[in-house]
Amino acid sequence: MNIYPKLILDALEKVRYPGTGKNIVEMGMIEDDMRIEGNKVSFSIIFEKPNDPFMKSLVKAAEAAILTYAGENIDIKGNIITKAKQPPKPAPVNLLPGVKNIVAISSGKGGVGKSTVSANLAVALAKLGYKVGLLDADIFGPSIPKMFHAEEAKPYMEKVGERELIKPVEQYGVKILSIGFFINKKDALVWRGTMASNALKQLITDAHWGELDYFLLDLPPGTSDIHLTLVQTLAITGVVIVTTPQEVALADARKGISMFTGEKINVPVLGLVENMAWFTPSELPENKYYIFGKEGGRRLAEEMHTPLLGQIPIVQSICEGGDSGIPVALNDSITGEAFQFLATKFVEQVDFRNKNLSATHRVEVRR
Repeated sequence: MNIYPKLILDALEKVRYPGTGKNIVEMGMIEDDMRIEGNKVSFSIIFEKPNDPFMKSLVKAAEAAILTYAGENIDIKGNIITKAKQPPKPAPVNLLPGVKNIVAISSGKGGVGKSTVSANLAVALAKLGYKVGLLDADIFGPSIPKMFHAEEAKPYMEKVGERELIKPVEQYGVKILSIGFFINKKDALVWRGTMASNALKQLITDAHWGELDYFLLDLPPGTSDIHLTLVQTLAITGVVIVTTPQEVALADARKGISMFTGEKINVPVLGLVENMAWFTPSELPENKYYIFGKEGGRRLAEEMHTPLLGQIPIVQSICEGGDSGIPVALNDSITGEAFQFLATKFVEQVDFRNKNLSATHRVEVRR
């Protein structure tokens, strides 16, 4: 059987790019570099972006089409090269070389317990033996100092090499910094977005965080320029979205997921945490009352194809722990166990993401 370019192109016309209704030949995705040596065929498929979500599936579809319509004896598997018209975005400069994983904790709206989850997750990770840092990135509503019983702490400068750097406060095995350490807690902070972003950068780059396994960023609620600043400043491993089961919170959580997975930010969502999943009175620990709705976070996780990392119940001790500055994750109660489970799932998901990232092949950029 003679193999010639038109035979291969006719087979490739059977492969359509999802959502367009057009085949990859019609769309001009087949580069004019086809080589045929005996029964071995090689060529390139050109994509608009290096992170095209259909790249792998289209290569497999092209291989299958050639074997089906052009000849099953053709040597094609592994011979299709993927190229991209646009170069990949450069990764942010590594400003924290001693930090292994930088993870943002975010919520679509306020009042869902994002800072409570951030504080207790940090403590739970420290209990598992990890080196943990926590940055209170909620510039206008810093709450981490109170949650760690450290409102009166005053970070000082220490010399590291040739630089004077801020030494983070250490509490419960977690290194923490917050704008709350540097302002009067009774005063409202009235700053423009640029001022807030610059202050945040300083807490990141002018602090001696040292070696950390996990650096958690407790973000302000919603979507703002602070989120963009962090993504442009740091190479963020991923983001965890916190929501409650009620529909109004779920709607905002969807927007948050959309923001992080969009082109401007493009940060992977590691998973979802459903806070206030149910109410359990301390005197009846086996009872569950779904006062904000049932399984809303689980349904959203399934809808968005995102792992559900944990469900945290409403228990009076969580509120008391936040107010007293003694996180509930420090003890072995039901809620403490819930946060330990969350920490374990969190570590698994970060490791899974890192393994997938290291296994991803490099995509050649079309010159």
